[in-house]
Amino acid sequence: MSPKSPKHTETRLVHAGRRSSQYHGVVNPPVFHASTILFDSLAELEKAGASKPGKVTYGRHGTPTRFLLEEAVADLEGGYGTLCVSSGAAAITNAILAYVKPGDHILVTDSTYFPTRNLCNTFLKKFGIETEYYDPTIGGDIAGLIRDNTALVWCESPGSLTFEMQDIPAISNAAHARGVKVLLDNTWASPILCRPFELGVDVSVQAGTKYIVGHSDVMLGSITTKTEEDLLTVKKQILIAGDAVGPDDCYLAQRGMRTLAVRLKQHHESGLKVANWLLTRPEVKRVLHPALPDDPGHAIWKRDFSGASGLFSFVMEPVEKPQLANMLDNMELFGMGFSWGGFESLILPSDPTKIRTATKWDENGILIRLHIGLEDPDDLIADLDAGFERLKTA
Repeated sequence: MSPKSPKHTETRLVHAGRRSSQYHGVVNPPVFHASTILFDSLAELEKAGASKPGKVTYGRHGTPTRFLLEEAVADLEGGYGTLCVSSGAAAITNAILAYVKPGDHILVTDSTYFPTRNLCNTFLKKFGIETEYYDPTIGGDIAGLIRDNTALVWCESPGSLTFEMQDIPAISNAAHARGVKVLLDNTWASPILCRPFELGVDVSVQAGTKYIVGHSDVMLGSITTKTEEDLLTVKKQILIAGDAVGPDDCYLAQRGMRTLAVRLKQHHESGLKVANWLLTRPEVKRVLHPALPDDPGHAIWKRDFSGASGLFSFVMEPVEKPQLANMLDNMELFGMGFSWGGFESLILPSDPTKIRTATKWDENGILIRLHIGLEDPDDLIADLDAGFERLKTA
């Protein structure tokens, strides 16, 4: 945005990536469906292959519907530019592949989203790229793990199951001292609760499926870079992969994004109310939410983030599986399902012991991840209370 553009996030969310004057005064940017694009001359056709992002040359490379969404996300995250792809997993895959080659070594936080780990342990391994997992709380000591062939450091703060906060500025300083790129999964914070490039990140990845879309009906990923050079590097990888996101999905993401600020305020407020209530329950051993004052990562969260989303976990006292099933199978408001970020609340049991390698998850109890949606938090508390009561009847 120009220097005269509004600075407040809520205002930028409403106005970023809009061109009403170019589209007959239409408030929402229209949907452009296209595959073939026609050129007026041979000279224009020959220049198409070298076009920068934002130029309409072929449907898979994007149309104004996608470009306006990308412009808005880049503005909100504070990056140079954004490229949208078909899912959060596609964004992770393309962002990492853009910077690695056979023989490289990469560092990945042990708290990472499982599809990221799966990519590293299967596809990357098959092509001779070594992944080393590190303690998410390592901070600047990550310098001791960087090798001459380290290509990138992958961060996720907080982790989307166990919610460890990472000291991104310390990691970035250590990595950049050795010429290593830093990539961050910024999905939990959305584009507006964390400014990744101010923390030293080179590339920020999001599953737009979650909070940008906000309505559980679109698959979308975004990759935002700090520099033009990095944007072109990622663009080349996406073109090779043949990835694309449809214009209707971009339109829905644009529409959902306009209410992101007000939705996140409610997710934050309701999430904390539920989290504080869980702290009082005898069935709960521990609540993992970085916005709680006693959370180990609270100081970093307070320094680097402007708010919290609705996603957090808690550890239950040990129960038998039939008890857990009796609790979860009969929830009225909390649905059981993957993903998060929509208006509806979700509940999901998980076992981090199966996916940790650099650190040990030794909690004697079941990890339950909650996404607190936009329902009244008192109703959600009543639903959880009834669920805890069912533990006694199984």
